[in-house]
Amino acid sequence: MVSHPKLATTRLPASDRRRQLLEIALDFFSRKGFEGTTTKEIASAAGVTEAIIFRHFPNKQALYTAVLDYRHESAEMQEWLAKSKECMDRKDDVGLFRAIASTIIESYSRDARCQRVLFFAALEGNEAGLAHHRQLAIPVYELLCQYIARRQGEGAMRDYDPGVILAAIAGMATHYAMMTEMFGFRTRQSVEQVTDTFTRIMMGGIRTAGARGRGPGARAPRVRGRGVESVNTRKRK
Repeated sequence: MVSHPKLATTRLPASDRRRQLLEIALDFFSRKGFEGTTTKEIASAAGVTEAIIFRHFPNKQALYTAVLDYRHESAEMQEWLAKSKECMDRKDDVGLFRAIASTIIESYSRDARCQRVLFFAALEGNEAGLAHHRQLAIPVYELLCQYIARRQGEGAMRDYDPGVILAAIAGMATHYAMMTEMFGFRTRQSVEQVTDTFTRIMMGGIRTAGARGRGPGARAPRVRGRGVESVNTRKRK
């Protein structure tokens, strides 16, 4: 939990004030959800009045939507999109799946607040928030599905549903990140090792026999090591 001591009111440029309000709102929404958060406490944490919040955002729902946009438009997200497009341009299937897995795991490790906001949205039944998240995510999902379908047409991947293939690599990475970053399990492997293992599992399952050994990064490195263990297990050793 992040504590927000009441800040002295300081005049900030509009862009800086907006960014400050988004950061504080993200923290509150990630800990208390949409229903449990008030604009009054966000304003108090920022050292401003609620009127300042409504100068930037017409209402709490608009602030919540802006928080979702804020993370989607982050430099990290844009960097991942650029890297993924580069992988697709050079038909680097291994590099693409590795980028998907590593970005998911690192996002939880770096700052899991956005994921927590979405968990709260699902628990609260905040359909407006979930619908907005889908609106942001679906274009990226469709871009990746189109690439997989194209590679299947070229004979590089087996003819499984592209959406299921994406769910498999993203699901492995998301579950691992939740177990280690939220539920207290620990691993002796680095993010790179875990990512390479997930990539090997994926490519072993979807690459066609004719595609083995072809193209950039055709073989992910073999990684040996121990899996995930609980904190309590480690203490007993």
